[in-house]
Amino acid sequence: MNPADDDVGRNSDATDGGSTADSSPDDVLTATLHTSMGEIDVELYADRVPRTVENFVGLATGERPWIDPVTGAEVDGEPLYDDIVFHRVIEDFMIQTGDPLGTGRGGPGYQFDDEFHEDLRHDGAGILSMANSGSDTNGSQFFITLDAQPHLDGRHAVFGKVTAGMAVAEEIGGVDTDANDRPREDVVLESVSVGNE
Repeated sequence: MNPADDDVGRNSDATDGGSTADSSPDDVLTATLHTSMGEIDVELYADRVPRTVENFVGLATGERPWIDPVTGAEVDGEPLYDDIVFHRVIEDFMIQTGDPLGTGRGGPGYQFDDEFHEDLRHDGAGILSMANSGSDTNGSQFFITLDAQPHLDGRHAVFGKVTAGMAVAEEIGGVDTDANDRPREDVVLESVSVGNE
């Protein structure tokens, strides 16, 4: 699948449900994306889109099993988000990662339904949102906006926002890319750490 430049797509054939993560109503769930170009800190909206956040956290920590798209084997206890590339980068639009294949066609071996909240919009830079290939096809791929993208509202589930490191996201967004929006030199999501504030 090669989505249009004004959409954020993902292609996977498997389906399944979500997972669970714990947080107190008073806690703010956060994550740090450790990239080869620096760190990006995000707040996760577990109170408003719990299933989407639970999936992200589970894949980040290794608590959510996933299927290796190359071997077909179940991976349990290993984070999906370790050492994967930003496979799609469009300046002034978004940076996308979360595909264990690094092609834009991989995922965790399951899909889950869209989860939208009326207060969560693609209304500026730094919005963390799920990539998909259509309604109810969320998996592991996600993106960070580099500017407001209101045309994505109701199509891609917002589940967080950058709180620090937006300059890193913008730097990633400015790397040289090929005709398919893939960085000419790999930019790597090395790991994701999750915590509460």
